[in-house]
Amino acid sequence: MTLVWVTGNSGVGKSTVCTLLQERGQLAVDADWDGYSRWEDRTTEQVVADPPYPVPAGWLDRFAWRISRAKVEALAVESHDRAVFLCGSVENEADVRALFDLMICLVVDDETVRHRLQTRTSNAFGANPEELAAALRWNGGKAAAYRSLGATIVDATRSPEDVVDAVVAAAVDAPI
Repeated sequence: MTLVWVTGNSGVGKSTVCTLLQERGQLAVDADWDGYSRWEDRTTEQVVADPPYPVPAGWLDRFAWRISRAKVEALAVESHDRAVFLCGSVENEADVRALFDLMICLVVDDETVRHRLQTRTSNAFGANPEELAAALRWNGGKAAAYRSLGATIVDATRSPEDVVDAVVAAAVDAPI
């Protein structure tokens, strides 16, 4: 029926949205935690099984968070009779973008990103200065970039329940 990519910058609430979608009985997969994504060396494409934490200076320039196209293709097969939500953000999104029927980009302001990354307990990414600086650098143009790709933009500064309502509504209204 519909394969939906729920994306956005680090700290916008993708994992929270995924959990709430699951609690509502939706088929939702977290690309970060469910084995869809991994760190890869940008030069050799070698997978990094155990990345350092905290990452040293310059590490994020050499290594990329990437998704497995084969896993997304398999998930697309599961979406034949219902909406399936894949929640995540990856550097190689262009490699899988065509597999999705709908893209939804969650957006927040820089202060919200900063606060969420510095206070969250479910994921360490963004807690150290190198990662936080990268996340803030990435945040700036997300809405405009995704709008130009035809994505539905959702203000994720609202309550998590309101954000999930908007995500579900966009999936229901998607022309397929």
